[in-house]
Amino acid sequence: MYKLSTKFCWFDDSKMIVKMFFINGIPFTFDELPFGHIWDEELCQVADENPCYDPEYMYKAYGYLMLEELHPLYFPVELENPELLPDDLEYLYEQEEFT
Repeated sequence: MYKLSTKFCWFDDSKMIVKMFFINGIPFTFDELPFGHIWDEELCQVADENPCYDPEYMYKAYGYLMLEELHPLYFPVELENPELLPDDLEYLYEQEEFT
C-alpha cells in the first residue's frame, strides 16, 4: 500500500508556491495557490523548508511513475490515505475496488 503526502513548495525557479502531492515521497501533481499567496510570510517560510521543484523534475517523476504504473491519477494504486488526493480527483478512489 502506498502513502500520499503534501507539502507547500517553491516551483519553477521559486516563481510561485504550490501545494505539491507526493506518493511515497515522489511528486505526482500540484495545485496552484490563489493570487497573493506569495506575500504570505508564513507560507513562504514553510516553502523555504522544502525543496524547490521545476517542470523538468516533474516530467522525470511523471515518467518514472508511469513506467512503474504507480501514478495515482492514471492507475488504480492501493493508497493508504486516498483522502489526500486533490479534491477534483478523489472520485477516482471512491469505488470500493480501489480501496
